[in-house]
Amino acid sequence: MKSQLNVSLVQSDLTWHDAAENRRTFDRLMQPLAGQTDLIILPEMFSTGFTMDAEAVAEPENGPTTDWLRNAAGMLNAVVTGSIVTRARGKFWNRLIWMRPDGSFEFYDKRHLFRMAGEHEHYAEGDRKLIVDLFGWKICPLICYDLRFPVWSRNRLGSEGAYDALIYVANWPERRRYAWQTLLRARAIENVSYCIGVNRVGKDAKEIEYSGDSVVLDFMGQPLMPELEGEAVRTIALDYEALSAFRKRFPAHMDADSFELRF
Repeated sequence: MKSQLNVSLVQSDLTWHDAAENRRTFDRLMQPLAGQTDLIILPEMFSTGFTMDAEAVAEPENGPTTDWLRNAAGMLNAVVTGSIVTRARGKFWNRLIWMRPDGSFEFYDKRHLFRMAGEHEHYAEGDRKLIVDLFGWKICPLICYDLRFPVWSRNRLGSEGAYDALIYVANWPERRRYAWQTLLRARAIENVSYCIGVNRVGKDAKEIEYSGDSVVLDFMGQPLMPELEGEAVRTIALDYEALSAFRKRFPAHMDADSFELRF
């Protein structure tokens, strides 16, 4: 167990449907993090922007952006994660890749598809949560609209589904920033977990504006940093001893309702 986990948030504008240009942007932003962090988090659909034109931009499994993630994780000696548009099994997926420095990876397919943009008409929905281990920390990465669904996000402390840090990568519009800020705090508090939100900034091809507001919250919902503005990179240390001590003092999870999810 690593007592402190260094987590880096990378917030940037995204160039619409230009994966190569976006990869160059993130290369530039991540380069100073080499050897300085354990985990680097990029936004949702970081290579394209939040697009419904999956046919135009989807990459195959182990496509160029996955290869780029593999090279970046190895060079930076850190896990790199974020979601991309992926074609697999004859369908399109909003897929988060969890890429390790040794080149191995796991993935999570977005469960809750944003119907107000028609995402459910263009992408297949996932049916499996991902809990990954990083230096003894259990981490649950989710994607954007998943934030609105507390049952899917629920921490099952004392079971195989338990985690210590919850991550949401997003393209969350500025006009709904109050919901973003409020729900991140709620997920941290109710799950007695660190909660990390990484969003984009700028304006996309549909003239939708994004204010970023990427942040790290502790297990009481308190910010460990000011919300990010504009293009920015910030590294924060998560403290496992502080988390463990609070869970012992305030074991609310012992009174949680039990339930099963059926699909």
